[in-house]
Order: sequence, then structure tokens, then C-alpha cells
Amino acid sequence: MNFRTDQSVAVRALRNAAPYIRLYKGQVFVVKIGGALLGDAAATRAFMEQVAILHQVGVQVVLVHGGGPQLSATQQALGIEPKIIEGRRVTDAQTAAVTVMVLNGTLNTQLLGLCRELKLSAVGLSGLSAGLIQARKKAPVKIPTGETVDYGQVGEVVSVDSRVLQELLAAGHMPVVSPASCTVDGMTLNVNADTVAAAIGAALGAEKLILCTGAAGIFESLADPSSLISYTDLEGLRRLNQAGSFADGMLPKASAIEQAIRGGVRRVHVISYSAADALLAEVFTNEGTGTLIVPDIKALTPAESQSSS
Repeated sequence: MNFRTDQSVAVRALRNAAPYIRLYKGQVFVVKIGGALLGDAAATRAFMEQVAILHQVGVQVVLVHGGGPQLSATQQALGIEPKIIEGRRVTDAQTAAVTVMVLNGTLNTQLLGLCRELKLSAVGLSGLSAGLIQARKKAPVKIPTGETVDYGQVGEVVSVDSRVLQELLAAGHMPVVSPASCTVDGMTLNVNADTVAAAIGAALGAEKLILCTGAAGIFESLADPSSLISYTDLEGLRRLNQAGSFADGMLPKASAIEQAIRGGVRRVHVISYSAADALLAEVFTNEGTGTLIVPDIKALTPAESQSSS
């Protein structure tokens, strides 16, 4: 490809992206990333470069991060055997302390350092910051095996006080949020990052919630890579769950997707963090790269329906 062809490709890409830039300028996107991405320095940098571009074109990004693999590794290094049931970590007092150390400390700080390198103005927070997340201890639940599980210091979101996020966004900063939260009386709780991202998206009336995973999106059959679902709605999610298409970490994601949409988030996207430029392609093209979830398929625009099919 010669220089003039390179120019042509770049100009065409800019022209195609321009309508989306106008549409999304000033809108709030909540982007959630997990520890699997954060364990790969090159992939993390490539993804954060895309986040920086969103920020630079005027999208107000709130970044929420997890850190499951890092937390498990730290537990094992301390002689604590991780226990995860139905995609959620059983959390005793010692594990809760490790959660704060890994999420609020190591990972949040690493992301802030990368943001500094990319000239992206970012502020690190957790669910405890300025009363952002009010949580309560998750009650014991009966799982499909019939066993009743007490997850310990695992939390559910009660409410979100989004004022600190709104102030940071209005000042041109990107909040980087760890999901660790606490009860009204100060007990630290381990809250699922997808759940926190969904609750923040609903509280801010976000245009998009983007969940970044190791998979390309949501699949009809876990064993069939060709069964990627381009778009679906809440009824479709329910059918997939009943058909057994969700397992392990996808279970809390499916719950978070429903929570976000019912809370007013207009679009939820599930994309792969490892596919090249997946975030930008999902936002700035009709075709996208992953799975789009809407309240009702009838709400899809003709362009979305045509490209997704």
C-alpha cells in the first residue's frame, strides 16, 4: 500500500466515524475491564489507547475495573485458596482485605500510571470514595445444585451517589473505579465489577455500557465459536440463560446487563478486549465487533439491524 492509498484509507475512516463522533460527543460511556486484560501489559496499553481516543473526541468515559486473576494469585501467594461459586468469589475477612489491596491499590494505581503516560487525565476511585456505592451484604443464596451458599463479605449495590463522578466528568477527568465498596456502617464488601459498572451506568443515564471480556461477545452455544450473537434484547437474554448458554463469569454479566438496561442505559455491548481496535470498531461502525443488547429488538435502528444481521 503506497502513501496516497494510506491517506485515502485514513480520510475514509475519519469520514465514516464523523457522524458517530457528533452523536456521542458529551455522552457518558461506562467501560468495564477485567483482570484478564490487566494481566497482559501490551493488551492493556492497546485498549487504553482506544479509551484515550474516546476521551479525546469528547466522550465522557467512566472506567470500571475488576481484577479476579490478580486477586486469586495474591490469595494463593498468601496461602488462601480461592473459592468461586457461580462466578462470584466467597469472601471472608482476610479475602476482603486482599481485595482492597489488589483492586484499590495495585491495579487502580497501575491504570492511573498508564493514563498519565497516555496524557489522559484520570482520577482513581473506589466504591467507598465520597459515598459512591452504598452496598449491603449479599444474603445466602440457593444455587442450582441445591446447596445454600453464604458468600461472606460479598456485596450487592443498594444505591449510587454519582455526584463525584459527575463533578469529575464535568471537569474533564476520567474516573477509574475499583468496585470494592462498603456498607453504611463501613464494613468492606467485595462487589462484582460488572454489577458496579451497570449500577453506575444506570445512575449516570449512560448512553452505553461496554463490557470487555476474553470472548468476542455472547454465544448461543459455548462450544461453537461461529454462534456469536450480533444483537439481542432482554427476552433473548432470558432464553439464552434458560438454554444454558451462560456459565461461570457470564452469569453475573447477564444479570448486570439486565440491571443496566432496566435502569435506563440505552445500549449494552459485550466485546473482546483482545481483538484489534474492538472498542473503536464497536463504537464508530455499524457492524461492530461483539454483541449489542437493547431493551427490545424493535428499538434497533434500520442500520443496526441490517449490519448486525
